[in-house]
Amino acid sequence: MTPNAASISSGPSRRSFLASTAVATAAVAGGMPLLTACGGSDNGSREGATSGKAADKLIPTYVASAVAKPDLPSKNGSSAGYTSKVDIAALATSVPDKLGTGAPIKIMSPFWGTPPKPGCAYYKGVDAAAGTKVTWQNQDGTTYGEKLGAVLASSSIPDMVVVPSWEMVSNKIPNAVSAKFMDLGPYLAGDKVKKYPNLAAIPSDSWRMSIFGGALRGIPMPSAPATFIMPYYRKDIFDKKGYTVPKSADEFLSWAKDATSARAKVYACGDIAWVSGSIFGACPGWNIDDDGKLRYGFERPEYLEALEWTRKLFDAGVVHPDDKARTGDAGQRFTAGEILVYASDASAWYVKTAEQAKANPDFQIEAMDIFGADGGNPTLYASAPATIWSMIRKGASKETVENALAAANFAAAPYGTKERMLVDYGVEGTHYTVKDGVPVKNDRGNSEVINAWVMLAAPAPYFAHPDFPEVARKQAEWQQRMGAFMKKTSTYGMNIVEPTRYASLTSQFEQLQIDYVRGHKKLSDVQQAISTWRSSGGDKLRDWYKKLLDKNGSGN
Repeated sequence: MTPNAASISSGPSRRSFLASTAVATAAVAGGMPLLTACGGSDNGSREGATSGKAADKLIPTYVASAVAKPDLPSKNGSSAGYTSKVDIAALATSVPDKLGTGAPIKIMSPFWGTPPKPGCAYYKGVDAAAGTKVTWQNQDGTTYGEKLGAVLASSSIPDMVVVPSWEMVSNKIPNAVSAKFMDLGPYLAGDKVKKYPNLAAIPSDSWRMSIFGGALRGIPMPSAPATFIMPYYRKDIFDKKGYTVPKSADEFLSWAKDATSARAKVYACGDIAWVSGSIFGACPGWNIDDDGKLRYGFERPEYLEALEWTRKLFDAGVVHPDDKARTGDAGQRFTAGEILVYASDASAWYVKTAEQAKANPDFQIEAMDIFGADGGNPTLYASAPATIWSMIRKGASKETVENALAAANFAAAPYGTKERMLVDYGVEGTHYTVKDGVPVKNDRGNSEVINAWVMLAAPAPYFAHPDFPEVARKQAEWQQRMGAFMKKTSTYGMNIVEPTRYASLTSQFEQLQIDYVRGHKKLSDVQQAISTWRSSGGDKLRDWYKKLLDKNGSGN
C-alpha cells in the first residue's frame, strides 16, 4: 500500500530556513509547540495549554491494533515498516459493521492536484463500505489557509473541516478553532472511543496534541517523533564518480565544491536549509536549555551557525541557480542529475524511486544520515506527534457527528486491512489491478484515489510499498538510526496558543533568512532582528512561557 498521509506530508508549505531547521513549523520539522489553541474552557481564556494529568482525562483510551504485525516495529520513535508481500485475498477487516448511517455530511479539505468529480467511483466505493455519504468540498492546498480563514470567519461552516498545523501560524485560526468546532470528548474520551477501534489505536501523544481550547476537538493524523525531513543524494552518481558521503559540515562543503561544475550545469545541491539546522543541532522553539535558561530557537548560537553555513554553500556557488532564485522544482532537478543532494520529506524516497523505475533504471536515491557539524553524532529534536486534524462544527446533530466519526474511523484503518486497501487504492478492477501480488493503480486510480479520505485521520505512522519494499525498509531504518539521537523539547507534545499581542513577533524572520543565506542581508541584520524581537515582546513572551511551563510541567 502507499505510504500513509502522515509520511506523505503533502502540505507543509516551504517555510524557509526556520521550518527547515526545525525552528518554525512543527508540521515540517517538528518539535516546537504549534501556535494553536489549547487551555481554558469555552467560557475562559483560550491561551496556554492543557497537558499532563489534565490532558489525560480528555483523551481516548489507547487500544493498540493487532492487525498486521510490522516487519520493522517502531524503534526510537520511527514509523513502523512493512516489507513482506501482502496477501490481498487474506486482508483483515477492521470495521466489521458499518458505523455510518448514510446521513449526508459535508467535508472541507485541502487538495493538491485536480480533484475528482463528485460521485466518482472512488467516492462511491468508500461511502458504500463505510456507510457514509460525503460531499467533498476540496480546496486548493496551496491557498488553503486563505479559504480556511474565510470559512471560519463566516457563519457557514461545513460539517467537518480538515485543519493543517502549518495554517495555524496566525492566532486568528487557533482561536476560531476553539470557537467554531465541537468538543468530541462525549464521543471519544476514555473508553467511549472503543466504538471506533481504529481511532482508539491512534497513539496517545497524537490525541494530546488534539486538545484545543481545553477540549478534545481534533481527530489527529499522527506523525512519528523521529524526523522525516531527509537529505537525499544520488547514490548512482556518487558511486559512478567515487564520491564519499560527507560526514561533517566541512566535508560537505569541500565535496560540494569538487562536485559542482557550472559549465556542465551540475551543482552539488539545492537549497538544503531544511536540514542544516539539524546538522548544527539547532533547537526548535522554546526550550529550557542545559543551563536552566528558557530560550527561543534563534537565540541559540547553533541557529546562527547553521545560518552562516547555509550562506557558505550559496557563496561557494554550489547551490543550483534556480534554487537560489527559488524557482522551478528541486525534485525535478534532482532526478535530472542537475543537483546531487536535495532535502525533502520521507515520501520522496518512494515517489522518486517509483517515478524513475522505468524512465531511468540506473537511478538510485538514498538518504544521508544526518551528521553533527563537527563530524560527531547529531543532536536532533522530536517531531510533533500530530500535524493535521479533522474537526466537527459546533451545533452539528448527533447523527452528523456519528457519521463524521465513522468516516474518520474508516480512514484510520491500519495497514493490512480491507479498509486501508480501499482508502489507498480504491476499488479493485476499477482503480487498480493486482500483478504478482502487488496492487497497481491504473489511470483512473491515479486521478481519483488521491488526497481526500486520507486527510480525515490516519493510523499510527508506517512505511509500506508493496512494489518497492526495500524503500520501506530503508525509510524505517533511517528513522530508527536518527531517532537514537533524538531529544524532546520542554514544550514537546503541547498544543499551545500564544497571546494574540505576540502574533507577529517572528513574521519578518522567514524573508530575512531567505535574504541572508542568498547574500542580500548581513549577519548583523539577523542579529539586530533578534535583538528587536526581544525588546518588542520576546522577553515578555519568555515570561509567559515560564509561567506556562511552571503550571503544566515540561514536555521532556
